[in-house]
Amino acid sequence: MAEEESVQVEEGPLPVLKWDQGLFEQITKGFQFPPEWNARYPRQGQTAVDALPGYITLFEDFFLQGNFQLPATEFMASILHFYGFHISQMSPTGMVRVRHFEFLCRSQGMEPTVEKFWAFYQLIRNIGFYSFGNRGAAKKILISSPKSFHDWKMKFLFVREEVIPIAMIFRESDKIDKQELPIPKGADWYLKLLATPNRIFGENVLVAAHISDKWPENSEEVSVLRFNDREAHIFKQFFPPLVGPWACTRYDRGSLTGMNK
Repeated sequence: MAEEESVQVEEGPLPVLKWDQGLFEQITKGFQFPPEWNARYPRQGQTAVDALPGYITLFEDFFLQGNFQLPATEFMASILHFYGFHISQMSPTGMVRVRHFEFLCRSQGMEPTVEKFWAFYQLIRNIGFYSFGNRGAAKKILISSPKSFHDWKMKFLFVREEVIPIAMIFRESDKIDKQELPIPKGADWYLKLLATPNRIFGENVLVAAHISDKWPENSEEVSVLRFNDREAHIFKQFFPPLVGPWACTRYDRGSLTGMNK
């Protein structure tokens, strides 16, 4: 049985846009949307279902709360394909769970797959949107997830559908089959994922892991770690086989920041 978000509320028409255009621009600039994605701020009076042909709807909280990235990863595409729904039908809670699971797998050096994901989660539907609840027989791997997203259906944008690398379909069936497949409780990968603590990481850790959305891919800077008055190239410190022996240098910026090559 899937837990969380299981209470069904009567569905109704979606609320109209209630989102400042300046916040839209912060998303498109902060997450470095290129011009060819043709991100559009909705017109007043539009709702999330009003995307033009060739466009999809994405919600602000996908990015601010769910750590969503564009173009979407292969794992995100595989989730949408396997469960058979459109990304515009996903709730921010569902996005949080998918992206957290992907990060968790990669932190353990394993490839995230749908087969691993369904060992922990069951597809659920609430108020017309899809998410994932914990499978009752599986241990939780995300404990401190956000409980609610204020007015999230009113805060959305339109963008070219090519940012998702599969042809998506809108799921119309309300019927969701209960997941009966056994949970591989003795598998090494299952035990590794259970052993990983849940923790909220700051931007400095995301920079160090090279997964920060705010760190340009073509940046001429490298991340450095500061200890007292000395600083070291992060990847020379932790991955010497890849970059050779590391050396410290004097540097007076933040404890974890960028340094010109």
